[in-house]
Amino acid sequence: MSETLAPPASPPTDRPVRHLLRHLLAMAVAMVAGMLLLDPLWRAAGATLGFSGLLARPEVAALVMATDMSIGMALWMWHRGHPTRATAEMVAAMYLPYLLLFVPFLTGLLDGDGLLLGGHLLMVPAMVVVAVRHRHAHPVAPPRHPVVAALVARWPSGLALLMTLDNWFTPTVLPALSLLVLPLGFMVAGTVRRSWRDRGAVASQLAGLAGWGTLATLAVVADDGPARWLVAGGWLAHAAWDVVHHRRNRVAPRGYTEFCGVLDISVGLTMVIAILA
Repeated sequence: MSETLAPPASPPTDRPVRHLLRHLLAMAVAMVAGMLLLDPLWRAAGATLGFSGLLARPEVAALVMATDMSIGMALWMWHRGHPTRATAEMVAAMYLPYLLLFVPFLTGLLDGDGLLLGGHLLMVPAMVVVAVRHRHAHPVAPPRHPVVAALVARWPSGLALLMTLDNWFTPTVLPALSLLVLPLGFMVAGTVRRSWRDRGAVASQLAGLAGWGTLATLAVVADDGPARWLVAGGWLAHAAWDVVHHRRNRVAPRGYTEFCGVLDISVGLTMVIAILA
């Protein structure tokens, strides 16, 4: 009598773990984006309204930082369609570590640096607990107003404007070597996108590298006045480069070229303002 062999058991999948890790990574990126994008707004408001000293106090800085991280993370979770309860608990995980550490800070057992560092360290397990609690919840994107949907679709432009908001309050001229970042960014994007099978794309990017490299060299050796105009003009000229690549959808993704174009225009115009001022 022959025995029927049972099929071998399939190895346990790690997809739930990977999904949880991706979710936590996305939360961390959203938190960092919130801090980077909203911090210039706080500093500009503090300088305008006269409460910069208050923002410099460790306990206030901790709450401002938690607010910035919460806004960035909550917006991302809303965009991804996570439940409201999960979003509220994740926001609480941003504030709770700092609130717990306020007691030793106010009693003198902890200094300002310890408050900020300890809050960040305690925030990690708090986020993990919330993520594990809601790991089985399936995000469902809520219906959005057409205006909101249009803003979400134009997120690269919004991100570039937020990142350069501080430039409009404190215009400055970037160093000449900043011109090299412009073609190198496209070369990195082309490598990630595997665009180098197209010889035309390779030739165009090498030409761009040579062009902006020449501008950077001229700006380094030129006098201060012409050098500043070369840097500003190089950034503005790269915006046209972004538009061409955006229309052709070559080398770099459209999201990157849109972001880069708005960033280049904003940085270039603020440098012109700095030169004229």
